Amino acid sequence: MNKIQLKERCIAVILERMDGLHKAMKQAQDAANNETKSSSGDKYETGRAMNQLDKDMYARQLAENSKELAAIMETNCDELSVTAGIGSFIKCDGASFFIIAGLGKLDYEGETIFIISPNAPLARSMQGKKKGESFVFNNRQLTILEIY
Repeated sequence: MNKIQLKERCIAVILERMDGLHKAMKQAQDAANNETKSSSGDKYETGRAMNQLDKDMYARQLAENSKELAAIMETNCDELSVTAGIGSFIKCDGASFFIIAGLGKLDYEGETIFIISPNAPLARSMQGKKKGESFVFNNRQLTILEIY
């Protein structure tokens, strides 16, 4: 498994999300700006407020994705890992994990990989484990076959 290429794929996923959030923020702002004053002033104000709430939600999501991107960029994936930790790729009997960001399930080169945040309970349960050791995931005990 090439961790550097997998890291680049994770960066591409985050950038794609951020692009979608920028577009959604612009649409919410445009919708608020284009809201026309009707005979019912309350409806106008409610529409503008709803659009502003949407824009604020997208802005928060964008900020979270920016933090996630910065964390990914700082993660060193050049070295092989001996124990599970940030930047490790962990192959188990039944699942593979990359501890770098909370992106969820990702199909990569024909393999399903769970991209998990270093702060996730699952990552913490793997922290410091070595090849041959076990941990619990989805009420299943998994054994680490390889760590890169």
